[in-house]
Amino acid sequence: MANGQWYPPEWPGLIRALASGELTPATPRRAATVMLLRDGDGGPAVHMLRRRASMAFAGGAYAYPGGGVDPRDDDRLVRWAGPTRAEWAARLGVDEASAQAIVCAAVRETYEEAGVLLAGPTADTVVGDITGEDWEADRVALIGRDLSFAEFLDRRGLALRSDLLGAWGRWVTPEFEPRRYDTWFFVAALPEGQRTLHASLEADRTVWIRPAEAAARYDAGELLMMPPTIAMLRRLAAYDSAAEALAAAPSCDMTPVLAQARLEDGNVVLTWPGHDEFTKSIPIPTRGPAT
Repeated sequence: MANGQWYPPEWPGLIRALASGELTPATPRRAATVMLLRDGDGGPAVHMLRRRASMAFAGGAYAYPGGGVDPRDDDRLVRWAGPTRAEWAARLGVDEASAQAIVCAAVRETYEEAGVLLAGPTADTVVGDITGEDWEADRVALIGRDLSFAEFLDRRGLALRSDLLGAWGRWVTPEFEPRRYDTWFFVAALPEGQRTLHASLEADRTVWIRPAEAAARYDAGELLMMPPTIAMLRRLAAYDSAAEALAAAPSCDMTPVLAQARLEDGNVVLTWPGHDEFTKSIPIPTRGPAT
């Protein structure tokens, strides 16, 4: 391919199976991912990780820290600061319980996968250095689901700083993909005194990279990415600082982006509404999907 767009070879067969009624779409899981930014001399850089090649979904692709909602993220006992759950529900297009769960997942997954914690002892403070052994033990317990995020915050006397996040977009995995996610994308600035860790068990590399550079390397076919990842990068490249990107978040369109497939001249045409660069025309396969 000319660029680094992630495209699984089994997709044409899956699309055919969906069109013929042989495949029932899976229900997408709620998920959240965070584009963590830090300012530098040449503008902001974004923290990205490369998924291990052995991963069943998007192996080898670059992505942002994130993951699925833990059912306990709906816990009403979570300590909270910033916009209310009702305000987040209106922004994210969901009910209040789901809004809390999605925001919690964003903050929790950023801590689990990047070692960065968007929380503080008061509504206007953020924790500083969190690299000690006791913090690491808690992070590991969160990853193993031995500790809920609400319990973690309560034990530490911390409140989740939802005001440090900006909602940036929402993408839903295509209906023909068996591993489906309804993913909300957020932007945040690296808190002062904190630093990222190479902490994700699903990644073999982490980088800080300017969005324009990452997009150029995707265009050159050097970096593999899924459509939402590169779409977010192209938008981030327009801002000169993390603060500017955060300030722009309220104006970002949160309408879900869901790929569509149609038959045209003997091919399957795959499109992502509003994102013409990802359009693909694929010959219709003669066999069903690989198993």
